[in-house]
Amino acid sequence: MDKELFEKGIARRKATLGAEYVQKNLEAADDFNRPFQEAMSEWCWGFGWGDDTIDAKTRSMMNLTMLGALGKMNEWEIHCRGALTNGVSKEEIRSIVHVIAIYCGVPQGVECFRHARKVLEEAGEL
Repeated sequence: MDKELFEKGIARRKATLGAEYVQKNLEAADDFNRPFQEAMSEWCWGFGWGDDTIDAKTRSMMNLTMLGALGKMNEWEIHCRGALTNGVSKEEIRSIVHVIAIYCGVPQGVECFRHARKVLEEAGEL
C-alpha cells in the first residue's frame, strides 16, 4: 500500500462524503473487507480523486452520470450527497438526470429522480 496515496485518499473521501460517514465505514471494516476499504481509499480516492486535473465538482457530476448509467443507486445516493458538498446544484443534478434518461432510458431517469428527491429533501434543497 502506498501510504501517501492512502492518506490523500482518506482526506479526499472525507471532504466529499463527510468524515463521519468515512470513519463509520473504516471502523466497520474487518479482516474480510479491510483490504478493499484500504485499496479503494488509495486507488479511487487517492489516485483518482487526488488528480487535480479535474476539479471535485466536475468529478462529482461525472460520477453521478456513470453511477446512474450503471444503476448503482445506493452509491448514486452517496455520491449525490457528495456532489452537493462539492458545489453541484439542484438544477445541475436535474440536468444530469436528464442526460441519464436520454442515454440510459426513461426508467433509469425515473429511478435517479426518485433517489435525487430523497437526497435533496434530506439536504433541505426541496
